[in-house]
Amino acid sequence: MNTQLRHLAVFATVLIAVLIGATTYWQSWAAGGLANREGNQVQRVVQLQLDRGTIYAADGTRLAWSVPHKKNGQTIYSRKYTKNPAFAQVIPALDQAQAASLSGTNTNLTNALTQELDRLGGKTVHGNDIKLTLKPSAQALAERLLAGRCGAVVAMNPKTGAVYALASSPTYDPNLVLQTGGQAKIAKVGGAGGCGLNSAGLNRATQGLYPPGSTFKLVTASAALDSGKFTPTSRFIDPGYCIEYGTKVSNSSSPDGGSEIFGSIDLSSALEHSVNSVFCNIGKALGAGKILDYAKRYGFYSSPPVDTPSNTVYPSGLYKGHRQLWWPKNPVRADAGRIAFGQYKLLATPLQMALVAATIGNRGDEPRPYLVQKVTAPDGSTVSTTEPGSLGHPISAKTAAQLKQMMRLVVQGGTAAGVGFNPSLDVAGKTGTAELGLGNVYDSWFTSFAPASNPKVAVAVVVEKQPNGFGATYAAPIAKAMIENLLHR
Repeated sequence: MNTQLRHLAVFATVLIAVLIGATTYWQSWAAGGLANREGNQVQRVVQLQLDRGTIYAADGTRLAWSVPHKKNGQTIYSRKYTKNPAFAQVIPALDQAQAASLSGTNTNLTNALTQELDRLGGKTVHGNDIKLTLKPSAQALAERLLAGRCGAVVAMNPKTGAVYALASSPTYDPNLVLQTGGQAKIAKVGGAGGCGLNSAGLNRATQGLYPPGSTFKLVTASAALDSGKFTPTSRFIDPGYCIEYGTKVSNSSSPDGGSEIFGSIDLSSALEHSVNSVFCNIGKALGAGKILDYAKRYGFYSSPPVDTPSNTVYPSGLYKGHRQLWWPKNPVRADAGRIAFGQYKLLATPLQMALVAATIGNRGDEPRPYLVQKVTAPDGSTVSTTEPGSLGHPISAKTAAQLKQMMRLVVQGGTAAGVGFNPSLDVAGKTGTAELGLGNVYDSWFTSFAPASNPKVAVAVVVEKQPNGFGATYAAPIAKAMIENLLHR
């Protein structure tokens, strides 16, 4: 008899699971598939007989919620987003990626059964609420600082991986994705901003692929130091250029218009002043394979595991053709000298470069980035919380400490000395001026963390296609404002 009862219990449990899965399919998991269809987006799944949960920012600001309506005697729900354009690229994507949690299917068995009984009884089914790590003040500040220019800002906790800001410009009212014809309007926003049609829908923080320029010297220096081939005091002779494949690769321009020449210089000073020739020669000495191996350690060639849909996060690495990720079968044929200072076919996302800085600040331990802080059931109970995690240890703690000191020098007396960082902030950073083949028009980069002695925030900034777009001119001042905001100084 006990055996029969056990079999009956198992059978009943299976039936309940099937029923829950079948009745929630179109209200949760199918939402993502529908939203991905061209011109379809979210509008076909926003009117549901399900009160999906609310998405809140870290300070409790409401970012996405359901609104009830009466139709044919039934209560249906439509989705609404904050009108704040700073959240346009991230909140609709999160709403899609977190469909299971927001619909309540990602919960404990007690809540799942309660929801299913409510559904069968004709009662409104309520989903779970989500609290994010995003800080509205920082997100809005990033959007304001980027306004009128194409680019992105990423700010995160280098110890825990909590993402404080994930901003992209140009942007728009997030509610456009819920409207018929909204995608066409979003496309026009990007075109009007000079960033290209359909570019406003691109989350440049996670999907923007840019030559990282001299910010990538952090990865090259990681390989140089961690492999033991070089030390911070290793000396080089800089004539203002290096020879790669028979061609001069010059340093940045000096104030009088020629290439800077540093003569006898050590590795630490070469990073401080971003000397291309030194890193070109380091690249040739290490080889492309070694540099790319260290890039891979940092997460290049894989998409950072953040909480948005996988198709909204792109991997960094060497690319060729139409955004085709490329790993050279014969590294000798890759241009190691130019890879070493972030050029050649190398492309990186702002999120990836933020992770490079965060890893150095976190003693060589790379934090796992995340946006979802907590999921709460309708009864107030906690469904899940995100615990800080690690993506690995790309470099040793010793190498990280050496790089940290070099990055301090960049801010104190190097290429970012003129930005005006408050010494009390103890900022460690690296400028980047990425060549685009457009004369003196560059992508401006800055990646950083602070305070260097006990890092609480890591920030990466890219500003696209700026005349004389040196990293210290456009990107670094944005990073400065973000660090001041997040450290409340």
